[in-house]
Amino acid sequence: MRANRLREMWKADQAAVNGWLAIPNSFSAETMAHQGWDTLTIDMQHGVIDYPAMVTMLQAISTTPTVPIVRVPWLEPGVLMKTLDAGAYGVICPMVNTREDAQKLVAWTHYAPRGTRSFGPIRALLYGGADYPAHANDTIVTFAMIETAQALDNLDDILSVEGLDAVYIGPSDLSLALGCRPVFDDCDPPVQQAIDHILERARAHGLVAGIHNGDPAVATARVAKGFRFVTVGSDARLMAAGAQQALARMRATPAPAAGGASY
Repeated sequence: MRANRLREMWKADQAAVNGWLAIPNSFSAETMAHQGWDTLTIDMQHGVIDYPAMVTMLQAISTTPTVPIVRVPWLEPGVLMKTLDAGAYGVICPMVNTREDAQKLVAWTHYAPRGTRSFGPIRALLYGGADYPAHANDTIVTFAMIETAQALDNLDDILSVEGLDAVYIGPSDLSLALGCRPVFDDCDPPVQQAIDHILERARAHGLVAGIHNGDPAVATARVAKGFRFVTVGSDARLMAAGAQQALARMRATPAPAAGGASY
């Protein structure tokens, strides 16, 4: 089976730099994948990506060594299993709030005897290889999102579930849950304390901690703290930022002499 480079990086204590895909288009996904991201996450929870678009985006990412990950819409067995059948090498599941939630997530992403994932890896066989069924349980990466006050209360119970590989922090939802501003980077003190606590407890349980970021400098600082999976920007945000920069440079350039174009 094709190795999961993300697992190899973590085994070497390296941090993976993750890009985020919000545009439902295979060409934009392929373009992002060719920029050198360690991993790319297709976001099916928020935004406009549906299952057929996700499949074409996974195919596009497959033209590179970038590891394909999907954030599923919710903790629901059907979408988790179909996402893995399509060839995702990792899943990020939102709103995992209890030990029971984490147990369901692990069960629905692993074949028996470890779990209850139904068998039918139709595209995963093409991406992962003919021996996918024998090695999928040890290759796929499963993230539980920690983003609510309830999840914080149940944190150690969640982290102790066997088969869970990593947690992923959504700072905005976590901020809202704690009565603070919904931001990625400049979090209010209660949120920053919660983030540090999640990181410390995850490492104590032998799990990897990941987090969403808006600024590369913040992501770098969080890697130094111990995070080993950091998201930096999305395709939509990067496109908008690039367009704004190009327009700003254009408008800062003196207009041509009389008779030339004006802008």
